[in-house]
Amino acid sequence: MIDQRGLQHMAESLAAVPGVVAVTLGGSRARGMHRPDSDFDLGVYYRPGDLDLAALGALAARVTGRAVPVAGPGGWGPWVDGGAWLEVDGTRIDWILRDVARVEEQCERAARGAFAFHPQPGHPFGFLDVSYAGEVATAIPLSDPAGVLEGLTARVTPYPEPLRKAMLDGLWQVDFLLEAARKGAARADTTYVAVCLSHAALLVAHAWHADAGAWVLNEKGLVPGAVRLGATARRFVDVATAVLARPGGTPEELAASIDALRAAPRPTA
Repeated sequence: MIDQRGLQHMAESLAAVPGVVAVTLGGSRARGMHRPDSDFDLGVYYRPGDLDLAALGALAARVTGRAVPVAGPGGWGPWVDGGAWLEVDGTRIDWILRDVARVEEQCERAARGAFAFHPQPGHPFGFLDVSYAGEVATAIPLSDPAGVLEGLTARVTPYPEPLRKAMLDGLWQVDFLLEAARKGAARADTTYVAVCLSHAALLVAHAWHADAGAWVLNEKGLVPGAVRLGATARRFVDVATAVLARPGGTPEELAASIDALRAAPRPTA
């Protein structure tokens, strides 16, 4: 497995690529929530129009000993952006491109309480745009010679109160979804009801994290992760897990699942 010295050397090599302005260690390893087999996620922050993809590809080949495809900006979709999947000394390392201009924009939006979810492959609920701010706030800088990330981190630390309020204000959508689900339940449309229940549960989980001032970076682990946010949030997780594990197949069963999730605890403004 790559050690800290090797990781730092890779970060400095990335930072030397034209167009790259900073490199971070992100994901579960930055937050101390990783498993022994977790990937290393390196955020590669670049200036639009200046990034030397050929140099990135050459570096990837040098550190892995073989050619590695490098997806340029937008190559993995509009929000995941691009990067590369590497394996070095048996360790999986992901390079994840981040356009600094877009990150700056999302930090500003987060600070004033604006957010939105966007279609993105791999994100069935939608990519939360201000998770770019969350990445900056929770990552460990490995190379930031110009202090770009340092300034952005200060902008969104602690968790912005306007964003917390906006997330809680958005909970009106939960009841809207559950009312829509009732129409599907009457027709025993399990798929439609399950989608509504899932989206409603994720909205509540987002709100629980926001209320606790905890950044959310994607949907994976979002609902079960709320158990760390206190006893009331834990009761929500128990209900959501039970409902989504077996939403039902008859109109009566589906209606009962909808009622159960509606009654589950939510944070209040």
